[in-house]
Amino acid sequence: QVQLVESGGGLVQPGGSLRLSCAASGFTFSTHFMSWYRQAPGKERELVAGITSAGDSTNYADSVKGRFTISRDNGKNTVFLQMDSLKPEDTAVYYCNAKREYGPGKRQDYWGQGTQVTVSS
Repeated sequence: QVQLVESGGGLVQPGGSLRLSCAASGFTFSTHFMSWYRQAPGKERELVAGITSAGDSTNYADSVKGRFTISRDNGKNTVFLQMDSLKPEDTAVYYCNAKREYGPGKRQDYWGQGTQVTVSS
């Protein structure tokens, strides 16, 4: 059974930090591209950051560049999102995603249940 379980969300003041974790099980974690998405109330889900299966390349949304860092530990089947200098506009539910394409039109695409991040004074 595939599971992605996020943790580490919560309430933090502007300028503060949080570290999200996503523990994966039920599939071969080290072969999957991992991403963090977020969805704020009334808005569409958006990509925050992604990391290749080997962890050798990352990408970020412009809105979080220089503040957020994605990383992974393939030995522990976990992906992380370090969030620094948090702003109220970072408030959202954050989702972990695992993705692998293994042939024409064939894709594995898994989602976690989400963790709430609220940035407020």
